[in-house]
Amino acid sequence: MNRLNKNTSACSDGSASDESCGIAGERASYLDHEIAQLTRLRSSPNELLGRAVPGRMRLPASTVRMLVGREGNYSGRGRFSPADGCHVLSRYLPTRGPWIVDQMRSRAYVSQFSADGSIFIAGFQGSHIRVYDVDRDWKVKKDISARNLRWTITDTSLSPDQLYLVYASMSPIIHIVNVGSATTESIANVTEIHYGLNLSSDDDDEFGIFSIKFSTDGQELVAGTSDSSICVYDLGANKLSLRIPAHLSDVNTVCFADESGHLIYSGSDDSFCKVWDRRCFVSKGQPAGILMGHLEGVTFIDSRGDGRYLISNGKDQTTKLWDIRKMTSNAVNLGLGDDEWDYRWMDYPEYARNLKHPHDQSLATYKGHSVLRTLVRCYFSPSYSTGQKYIYTGSSDSSVYIYDLVSGGQVAKLNHHEAPVRDCSWHPFYPMMISSAWDGDIVRWEFPGSDEAPAPPNKRQGRTRRRSLFDI
Repeated sequence: MNRLNKNTSACSDGSASDESCGIAGERASYLDHEIAQLTRLRSSPNELLGRAVPGRMRLPASTVRMLVGREGNYSGRGRFSPADGCHVLSRYLPTRGPWIVDQMRSRAYVSQFSADGSIFIAGFQGSHIRVYDVDRDWKVKKDISARNLRWTITDTSLSPDQLYLVYASMSPIIHIVNVGSATTESIANVTEIHYGLNLSSDDDDEFGIFSIKFSTDGQELVAGTSDSSICVYDLGANKLSLRIPAHLSDVNTVCFADESGHLIYSGSDDSFCKVWDRRCFVSKGQPAGILMGHLEGVTFIDSRGDGRYLISNGKDQTTKLWDIRKMTSNAVNLGLGDDEWDYRWMDYPEYARNLKHPHDQSLATYKGHSVLRTLVRCYFSPSYSTGQKYIYTGSSDSSVYIYDLVSGGQVAKLNHHEAPVRDCSWHPFYPMMISSAWDGDIVRWEFPGSDEAPAPPNKRQGRTRRRSLFDI
């Protein structure tokens, strides 16, 4: 039985409509910006395939009508274009299930598909990282017991060649593991060497690492730290090549803007997203620009991959869409004005939900999910299957939310977990999504789904949830 909650019956078959699945069943105001047109171009069908009657275009175009049009070569191409394919695939969301991939007795903090979708990685608070072979029925390819773990696995990153995995915790030392080796049980420095890379510039430095990413060429690592810095580690030279004071508070997230690797985005508890040009790091030491709009700290950033657009999750309970061409060199920090509020154990104040930054530079704001207790992550949907027309995010209310990028409407809400969903990952090619949460469950959502029975509800009744002052 599908455990999906949605706002309109128009989506009950797992498909999504550009116009019928808005928030509260109403058509939301549409984003009026270049990215809206780019998104439509990447996910809208050829007009000759989508016509209901001569001279009239109707969206979403019927899949059957498009198949008939392809067979009749209405478009003159003889096949579907990438946009045609995205229009068909993006209507069938990975919302059926869920089916259990794994269950652990530890909180899940990280879960991500590899770039080709053949590998899935999940990191847990209890020192474990599991690497699954997706194509072999989710068999555990490598079970990693982390070395010198402090508090939890905060982040992992797979190298571009998918041979090496780095993992970080609340320590200045990150570790790198060979996931391409034949060893299945990878116990740190017992069955396999986990090489330690020290990101501190001084032996007395004590800080944690919240975010770690490989460069596009796999030669460098960039990290965001709890001492407000961005670090770059040169793997070829085996040394820290750069460390700059980037923000006024914890740097919770870093990522590369595009395949060139020149631009880096960072987000911090100081509420700012910043853009860094690596070609100017040494000579300038300042960000290329700052993006204002969040009222509280930024927990995660995902790049659209074009060096122009990004989204961010914030502790002000919003996801925001940005265009870096609107960035500024001046920053104004406007928080709630309530120093007593702490997202780790307090609800977001009701009066603050309608507040807006007077200098908000974001293109759009998406609301409905919650960002509390941990650094909840958000992403663009895959380019291949959806044309990146959706945004999806975990939530501290134990659900996964999917929003339409252009309309801002909530098109799906996935309910299964009984604790915050910190991370989730959409397969790069198939209508499949994995969600992971603090209840220890790693579950799979699909369209149309498999023949096996989905996970039963209320499977963990009576289990208590622990809270800690150190939740991240």
